[in-house]
Amino acid sequence: MTTVECITALFCQVDTHMQDIPKHPHATLWPSEVVTLGLLHALKGVGNRAFYRWLTRDYRALFPHVPERTRLFRLFSTHHAWTSSPNNAPLLHCTGEVKVTGPCGLRQSPVLTL
Repeated sequence: MTTVECITALFCQVDTHMQDIPKHPHATLWPSEVVTLGLLHALKGVGNRAFYRWLTRDYRALFPHVPERTRLFRLFSTHHAWTSSPNNAPLLHCTGEVKVTGPCGLRQSPVLTL
């Protein structure tokens, strides 16, 4: 499974769990995009600048409205509660693998190596 497929599958799972949370009228990212990017940052395990460079250099097409670096990390800090919701617990319990099932049409259990 490619990194793009892994990111897409992760986003699909997050979006399925967060479909009831509305987007703020002035926001450029949907809540599920913020959580997906936050999870990718945690899984990638690098610093803020390195993550942002990696994201914008290689995956800007997946997240075309990603804000400026410091704004993105302020969003992570502001909305960290979205990742600790009891409804998201099964999704966010990571053990080094992303189990892909559901509406994305994929059924694999790859190790996420970004």
